[in-house]
Amino acid sequence: MKQILLVDDHKIIRDALKLYFQDSTEYEVAGEAANGAEALDLVKSEQYDLVIVDVNMPKMNGIEFMENVRLNFPTQKVLVLSSQEDALSINKMIALGAHGYILKNAPKEEMFTAIEEILNDKNYYSKEVYETIIAHISKKKPKQRLTVETKLSEREIEVLQLIVQENSNQEIADKLFLSIRTVEAHKRNLLEKTGCKNIAGLVMYAVERDIV
Repeated sequence: MKQILLVDDHKIIRDALKLYFQDSTEYEVAGEAANGAEALDLVKSEQYDLVIVDVNMPKMNGIEFMENVRLNFPTQKVLVLSSQEDALSINKMIALGAHGYILKNAPKEEMFTAIEEILNDKNYYSKEVYETIIAHISKKKPKQRLTVETKLSEREIEVLQLIVQENSNQEIADKLFLSIRTVEAHKRNLLEKTGCKNIAGLVMYAVERDIV
């Protein structure tokens, strides 16, 4: 059973989230913390498959927590569950390595989708988060580049455009008449060529360069 750590300064939120997991046969809430400092102590002493963390908390907020996690526990998977939907908070958490970011008004089903994706070594960002990222990037001046310049092949550009449109590997394979392995190889090449760390980074890259 996958072990989950809940980090939120509001006990009522933690209690509500625990109800989501009470009948689960896959996930178990193995710990909870009221701020980043408490969570960091738990991560140091226990092993968790996933940390679900808020951004705005006392003593040590989510951004400070992520800074410590990135430095000391770089393999720890983290899902941000927050009411903070401003571009600054989102970009900072993603830049620090958060594997997912959803809002507190998300339905229960989306939270479990995010958890499943992250535990399968993928990233998950809600539609609202993607829209905030894209809106923020579109306002930047052309000289403000987020990633390195590189030459992409026509096929890589096609794959990237379909990634931005939120197509799955299978859907991309079907539309381009490719195997899933080839699609996965193109994704790896895109990440390596652009210097992006994840799919959210590729979306930023595509929007920044008017590829979409």
